[in-house]
Amino acid sequence: MIHRLNNVNAYCPNPIGIVNILVAAGKIVAISSKKITIDESLLKSDVDFKGKRLIPGLVDGHAHITGGGGEAGFKTKVPPVNLSQYTSAGVTSVIGLLGTDDTTRNTSSLIAQVYALREEGISAWCYTGGYHIPLQTLTNSVRNDIVHIEPIIGVGELAISDHRSSQPTFDEIARIVGDVHVAGIMTGKAGIVHFHLGDGSRKLALIEDLLNKTELPPRTLNPTHCNRNIPLFKQACELTKRGISIDITAFPKTDSNEEYSATESFEIFHKMQFDLSKMTISSDGGGCLPQFNQQGELIKLDYGRCSLLSDTLKELLDLGYSEEEALLPFTKNVTDLLKLSNKGEIKIGNDADLIVLDGENKIESVMALGKWHKKDGKMLRLGSFE
Repeated sequence: MIHRLNNVNAYCPNPIGIVNILVAAGKIVAISSKKITIDESLLKSDVDFKGKRLIPGLVDGHAHITGGGGEAGFKTKVPPVNLSQYTSAGVTSVIGLLGTDDTTRNTSSLIAQVYALREEGISAWCYTGGYHIPLQTLTNSVRNDIVHIEPIIGVGELAISDHRSSQPTFDEIARIVGDVHVAGIMTGKAGIVHFHLGDGSRKLALIEDLLNKTELPPRTLNPTHCNRNIPLFKQACELTKRGISIDITAFPKTDSNEEYSATESFEIFHKMQFDLSKMTISSDGGGCLPQFNQQGELIKLDYGRCSLLSDTLKELLDLGYSEEEALLPFTKNVTDLLKLSNKGEIKIGNDADLIVLDGENKIESVMALGKWHKKDGKMLRLGSFE
């Protein structure tokens, strides 16, 4: 299946101007400022985009692909996220994980959903484990899971500073991170632990202890939800100076003055001149977003949406940030951290995961692995049960 995209204004994320791009067998095979000549009968599509912006597909590094939740009873278990919820938002690659419910959901079902999403036409991987220790695994060994099971790239989301966690000790955490790091070395995979951060007063103390008391590389420690309260965000930003990458969640809008939105987090991070390569933004799509009082009782319930990724990107572009800067936390930063080759950039040899933006910074068309899923605002491909 061959597609020719003519006269696109490409951001790779770095800008390269108006070019023509040829896609074949799911890959980008040519990028040229001149017209790309090919036998017209071989083309599945041949479109003149007349200078519209072309960007890489978004990589969602934190999504509950099997559904999350359950904090308010079995009826609050969020169902699995359908294919079009990803692709309509421009998400062409996703990393699945388990959260609070690593009891009725397990690593086996998570891997099965990864394979299902791949069959439906997008790229997917996952973490082993979940909130609690002992970790939910497939082989009863974190190291074996990562080494022997191709889609598994690390551990996540392991909960700390949260009343829903298993209140892990320093020694427990250090041993897990050590195993994950060694598995990453053996396989060339990310080999990171993706830490869920709650609102607990200890914040990132465990991660600081790991930096201070062990030889573990900073890149193996990856806290998420770092914008859930202001003191936590400030501490997380400072830790990036020590080589840690932090993940920001595109939470639904609230009236709270105690947290930062993903857009606000990016603005502050940018203004304070922290290393922009150390920030990623994810959706928590399909995950339950509960609010608790001091007694651990549920007072409000919401859920994550993949569409908040594209909404956040639009907000940043609307505010005047360059495409190159605004795209990094959704594309190249994620793939660099997670060691996902052929993703996150528009370049020859990479997978053809592409987005066309309209003049209002909205997603107009989406291609995943060389196939159009959304074209001119219309969904062309849906999941098996949509």
